Amino acid sequence: MDAKTKKNRIGHKTLSKSFNLWFWGALTCFSQEHMQTFGYLCSMLPIIEKLYPDDVSDQQDKIHAYTAFFNTNQMLGSVIVGITASLEEARANDTGIDGETINDMRAGLMGPIAGIGDSLIDGTLIPILLGIALGMSQNGSPIGAIFYIVVWDLLAYFGQRFLYFRGYKLGDKAVGFLVGKQGKAVRRAIGVVGSMVVGGVLATWVNVTTSVKLRNANGHVFLNLQKQLDTIYPGLLTIIVTLLCWWLMAKKHVSAIWTMIILIGVALVGVVIGFFNPGLKY
Repeated sequence: MDAKTKKNRIGHKTLSKSFNLWFWGALTCFSQEHMQTFGYLCSMLPIIEKLYPDDVSDQQDKIHAYTAFFNTNQMLGSVIVGITASLEEARANDTGIDGETINDMRAGLMGPIAGIGDSLIDGTLIPILLGIALGMSQNGSPIGAIFYIVVWDLLAYFGQRFLYFRGYKLGDKAVGFLVGKQGKAVRRAIGVVGSMVVGGVLATWVNVTTSVKLRNANGHVFLNLQKQLDTIYPGLLTIIVTLLCWWLMAKKHVSAIWTMIILIGVALVGVVIGFFNPGLKY
């Protein structure tokens, strides 16, 4: 290794600083126009300062490559930052990599990483942790909430850190895997697993029932709507509500917050007209 290669080597301390800036600031200055661009740029500042320490104008020129739009799954996105650090180190050592190459890599990985991350993290890991936490929180116990906060924070930090340094170690070798046939197969498999987990959580923790009962002149119940529905299709109302949420968010692009507000409105109206009975006593 010659003197120049040694000079343009990123140390572990610099990489750790870069990762921490991504972990704590990936959504810095987040907007619909820039998304994670400035958080990404901030995480690359220690890398640029380390590789080009003597020329401020050179630092400004190199950091310009990271002003392009960027947005992906924050958890798994740390692997892209690690890969970028490796490519930036290669660029500093005159290996033929330029800013356009780095931008092409980022643009090519945003979608695949978002697909894997959304299915694996949001669709699989979080529901599993929440399912465990809900079970531990029965009868008002705070243990479930504490469990979720502690376990999620540890997984989020050390998981992202592992991916960051793995991305730095693999460099451009990771790109071929993430966007190639193997990457597509992984995304498809994770998507299937995520759907199964969400379905399992739905069947276990979501239960929508009606309290509608029709009585005759003597006050005897001659039709219990929920029992009739259970004989035809157990959990039918739960499926209907789930499909309503899916339709609102997937087809009508309604945000999760507005979807929850709509569900609250439906529940309030249902209680007022007697379709739902929350079992409250006034």
